[in-house]
Amino acid sequence: MTKGQFRVRRCGLDGVEAVEARTRHAFPRHIHEQFGVGVVDEGAQVSRSGRGMVEAVAGDTITVNPGEVHDGAPIGEAGRAWRMLYFDPSLIAAAADDMRPGRRMEFHLPVVRTPRVARRFRALFAAMTTVGEGGEELLLMLLADLMREQGGLAPQASVPQALAIARRRIDEDPTAAVTLSDLAAESGLSRFQVLRGFAKATGLTPHAYLVQRRIAMARRMIASGSRLADAALESGFADQSHMTRTFVRNYGLSPGAYAQALA
Repeated sequence: MTKGQFRVRRCGLDGVEAVEARTRHAFPRHIHEQFGVGVVDEGAQVSRSGRGMVEAVAGDTITVNPGEVHDGAPIGEAGRAWRMLYFDPSLIAAAADDMRPGRRMEFHLPVVRTPRVARRFRALFAAMTTVGEGGEELLLMLLADLMREQGGLAPQASVPQALAIARRRIDEDPTAAVTLSDLAAESGLSRFQVLRGFAKATGLTPHAYLVQRRIAMARRMIASGSRLADAALESGFADQSHMTRTFVRNYGLSPGAYAQALA
């Protein structure tokens, strides 16, 4: 790939999406709906999330949890290259239950520097993006390695009930216009309490969180074959241009390029 290029690839297993990138793009704070596991192939990057500020260099395995607010910027002028696999939460939940019945998977180490894990990921990526077989077996082996490196399963962070109510209001209908006053009335808090508490609990202000939910919805619609204009309108954006700007900032490629990659 040339510099500044993103490539989205279909996978042989439902619920998995593959992305290859070589870029100097600095990603703002954003979230994914899926679990993400990847390997940095070249260069290095720095990222910040609720798990802290970390640097990842070539050969490192990187992870992200669903809904985890994070950013990412290159270290140096050359940029960096990486490969990622994004997994639907239901797929990871089923795999984790196979290994440890009744337990939930959550990554608490954003970077793993064990070469064996990186090799396992590369084998899985190859199997997922070619006609190769054994993807399910390789996924289970990768998760087992990651669980061992993580030292167990991290407890899921709790969210105060009032703020959970405010977040649920957004999650249930991201397309609806919602104000701080609406969220305050729903949760029984003041507007300032909602703003401060929401940012502390999620890493984003209510409006920023709303935009993230909308762009995730648009991405799902585009992946399902919706026209770009329809995806923008039905996911709550003012117009297609607004959706496009947000899409590029978050994912590093345009909605049109994303749709073409999945065609």
